Amino acid sequence: MPTHHHLTDRTFPTVATFLSHLGRFAFRRRGLVVVLWLLALFGAGFAASTAPAPPADTFSMPGTESQKAFDLLQRKFPDARADGATARVVIRAPGAEKITSPTRKAQVDRLVADVAKAPQVAGVPDPFAANAVSGDRTTTYAYVTYETKATELTDAARKGLDDAMERARDTGLVVEAGGDAVRIEQTMGGTGEQIGILISAVVLLLTFGSLIAAGMPLLTALIGVGIGISGITALGSTLGLSSTTSTLAMMIGLAVAIDYALFIVSRYRSEIAEGRERAEAAARAVGTAGSAVVFAGLTVIIALAGLAVVNVPMLTKMGLTAAGTVAVAVLVAITFVPALLGFAPVRVLARRDRKQYTGKPLSKRQQRKADKRAARRRPNLGARWAGLVLRHPVAVLLIGVVGLGTVAVPAASLELGLPGEGTMAPHTTQRKAYDMLSDSFGPGFNGPLTVTVEAKDVKTTAERVRTALKEVHGVDAVSPATTNPSGDTALVNVVPSTGPTDTRTEELVRTLRGMAGGLESRTGATEIMLAGQTAMFIDFSQTLDDALLPYLGLVVGLAFLLLMLVFRSVLVPLKAALGFLLSVGAALGAVVAVFQWGWLAGLVGVDQPGPVMSTLPIFMIGVVFGLAMDYEVFLVSRMREAYVHGARPGEAVVTGFRYGGRVVGAAAIIMTSVFSGFIMEDNDFVKMIGFGLAAAVLFDAFVVRMAVVPALFALLGRSAWWLPKWLDRLLPDIDVEGEKLTRRPAAHSARETHLVG
Repeated sequence: MPTHHHLTDRTFPTVATFLSHLGRFAFRRRGLVVVLWLLALFGAGFAASTAPAPPADTFSMPGTESQKAFDLLQRKFPDARADGATARVVIRAPGAEKITSPTRKAQVDRLVADVAKAPQVAGVPDPFAANAVSGDRTTTYAYVTYETKATELTDAARKGLDDAMERARDTGLVVEAGGDAVRIEQTMGGTGEQIGILISAVVLLLTFGSLIAAGMPLLTALIGVGIGISGITALGSTLGLSSTTSTLAMMIGLAVAIDYALFIVSRYRSEIAEGRERAEAAARAVGTAGSAVVFAGLTVIIALAGLAVVNVPMLTKMGLTAAGTVAVAVLVAITFVPALLGFAPVRVLARRDRKQYTGKPLSKRQQRKADKRAARRRPNLGARWAGLVLRHPVAVLLIGVVGLGTVAVPAASLELGLPGEGTMAPHTTQRKAYDMLSDSFGPGFNGPLTVTVEAKDVKTTAERVRTALKEVHGVDAVSPATTNPSGDTALVNVVPSTGPTDTRTEELVRTLRGMAGGLESRTGATEIMLAGQTAMFIDFSQTLDDALLPYLGLVVGLAFLLLMLVFRSVLVPLKAALGFLLSVGAALGAVVAVFQWGWLAGLVGVDQPGPVMSTLPIFMIGVVFGLAMDYEVFLVSRMREAYVHGARPGEAVVTGFRYGGRVVGAAAIIMTSVFSGFIMEDNDFVKMIGFGLAAAVLFDAFVVRMAVVPALFALLGRSAWWLPKWLDRLLPDIDVEGEKLTRRPAAHSARETHLVG
């Protein structure tokens, strides 16, 4: 049988040898390593506890027209408090009564006076004086402005609004409210992480059969994520990281940290089972499984950091902070885990293996016998499954691809949008207020467009613009112009005849923007721009659409090169990327079926099916790609290791599943449980991305990596590892398989024995 020694002919250090030295050092100097990590944790925690409060959530899209118009309004209308909290209190007379009747009008006046007395309220205009009454005279609304941002409102301010509304309801009025000043109903949130950790603990205990082994990944994950989240909090005010920036970092960091530690602990146990001495087993575990962890982590970091190409600061910050947490998780796995193994080198084994372990290094003859016994060992479930796939590769491939393709069908009906009060649960006061306004004032009333006009004679120019806007098809109403104190800028509110999420509203925005140039020349305006929440949402969706292909190209291209380095193959990275497309397509299909169509909505906790959030697809692509490459690296690196040591392609696949199948399965279940825990959160985006990532991990790990990948290996044979000779000479040898570790002098292990006791 031919062997593949070309990887060992080079003399410079490789990733595997460097990491093996690092693992041996951490194992021997375990006390020092643990103390350093604990100091890092306490230091980050202290910095977080003493840091200024993180800034409030902000949303901006540099370079878009809506952002330019928003910035203009903040400069030209400083007294308008564009960033101040607002509430819109909607009042309806009961039955067939009119809200303009003397009795009901007096009750509305008392409500307005009560709201005006609440803390932090800047003003509440009289709705009747402002002509804010519906055409049928049954409904009116009062617009409440506050002196501060929504994130800085006190409980007393929110309670004052709630109490005033409740007193008005006692008089028989129907009163609901929307806006960012209104208290959001809280249900069960905050327990997702705990549930995910609990399920992870059970899976780890079943996988390892040892409390010590099961506890190590959990402990390392908590330390890694603790340092990452504390670091984000400590740097929050300096780098402008809001409290929600860490959501993705918590979700991804917790999942990958458990998985990375799981793979190293599992490889250590495998090395011990093959008769290696403890320090050598730790060194080889970090040199081999640790190499896979490093490169798997790099793919996740690339995918998350690549969100910066979207040019939306909020997404950039979320991606970079999550990438930083993953980097910490990798460092913890390759240093803290071997240090913990040094404290419990035998107790980490299952009970039956502890009795067989002597602690003495094997001679060459004993090692050969141990290797033969391992080769004759009864195939486990992973090896038997791989054998089944190798016997029926075409059938498995067809079932996997067709099955995922079927699940992905709903993705063709994907409708994107951003969350608003119109998508909230029907029982919430925000949704009731939204529906009352739509019924009484028209569907476009909840999504007005703001037109900014700059001119020398702004009053005359704004009136000309207003007259022209009234004639546009799809415009329901146009408000009188409001001029700023300096008299050079005016704003006009345009109410569309269709709702904020209607495609006809999007067409109207494009029409109005297309008219801007002609209006400027006809009316004498210096510049006319379109803003408002609806326009900003449309610009946001367009920004994401424009960034999708560059983002895909960047992430997939860099990861392809990285995997080519790891596996020294062209086809392995290619099929890894194609498998990712299957996984993310099926996951998006599942998200559409549940969150948009409403299938199993009650089970998942979806109160109101509606459009999928615009940010989800690009988040799914980035995160799922990184996680998919995790499983690819973990599983296929073991196959590659067997192949470069002389195994035939089919044998290499069986070996990869014998040693990696169970662990990859456990890792996938753990990651799924962590993500599924976030489905219980109140935040719609967190709930949706938690479900999408959980579905993607299940599809990718158990269908793509466990079925489609080995089937393709069976069909490709040796061609799977093909690499042009000229490219082989150009690529540096990083030796992820750790072949150089097998050629380390046998005396090396003996020299370490007295150091570890």
